[in-house]
Amino acid sequence: MKYFITGMSGFIGSNLARQLATDGHKINAIIRNPAANDLLDLPDIQLFKGDLQDRHVLREAMDGCDMAFHLAAFAKPWSKDPGECRRINVEGTINVFDAAMECGLKRVVFTSSAATMSPSEGRLPVSESTPRTVPFFNDYEITKTKAEQISRAYCDKGLEVVIVNPSRVYGPGPLNPSNSVTRMIAGYYRGTWKIIPGNGRKIGNYVFIDDVVYGHLLAARKGRPGERYILGGQNISFDELFQILERVTGKSHRMFHLPVSIMTLAAKLMELQTPVTGIPPLITAAWVKKYLNHWSLTSDKAIRELGYQITPFEEGAQRTIEWIMNKEVAEREHQTVVMERNVVPL
Repeated sequence: MKYFITGMSGFIGSNLARQLATDGHKINAIIRNPAANDLLDLPDIQLFKGDLQDRHVLREAMDGCDMAFHLAAFAKPWSKDPGECRRINVEGTINVFDAAMECGLKRVVFTSSAATMSPSEGRLPVSESTPRTVPFFNDYEITKTKAEQISRAYCDKGLEVVIVNPSRVYGPGPLNPSNSVTRMIAGYYRGTWKIIPGNGRKIGNYVFIDDVVYGHLLAARKGRPGERYILGGQNISFDELFQILERVTGKSHRMFHLPVSIMTLAAKLMELQTPVTGIPPLITAAWVKKYLNHWSLTSDKAIRELGYQITPFEEGAQRTIEWIMNKEVAEREHQTVVMERNVVPL
């Protein structure tokens, strides 16, 4: 089959593209900077330069495709353009769906986020049908929820849109902002990450990247249009997460609980400094508020309807650490080769 993908430069998108290419499928992808993409070595991938606002490029890239995966999103905590999040996550999604209908595609898998769900009461998990109990914390959650509503509206127009909601994804892949959990795991392994958010007891849901990729493929085949499916993993607290990393790595680092009040103050200071320094804040106060809540999730619906499977966090963390170790070895070997080539014989 031939698939169209947005967001192929991202953590999930790059892994999904590799899996599709490995399975022998052809891929058309829209990307802002094709020359910088590290998937150029894969066969049967055609890149189209553009973004979600380029309706003509979207139609050109989708022409002849059987199905689409829409993963591109603005997920950063801050932007100097207040309208950027809505323009990409809402208007961009409309453009993708319009192009899909114009090109005769029947099905689109839309990657939303578990952030659109409700916080949980402790370890009692929430599902796709649990009502949201608190206001949204940031523009990302607001725009992703709006995009889900738009997805269901396009189902009424005849486009089969299946919604998937990954939780906190980790595992091998580009160490970019969308792979923040893996960056934290790598930081613990290297001894450079010392912080446990809040009191360490807040629950989060952590899902291995391979599970998310196969969840997308399962949703493409079996998902019901207009429905959303949580692609989650194991529910654990921050304290439990670092206890598991200690076992997996065999390294015991002194960790420090950072109170949410201090995290909030630091975030506000970074936001105040941004207009002066021009440096975007690593996190905003609105995003820090999320740490005041538990986020325990159940993927029972995806397991029941799609055949989705979950990798235990300890197993996924072990595989991630092994990948990090192999990556470091490869980088050292590459550095050695470069240095040897630059040696000028006397």
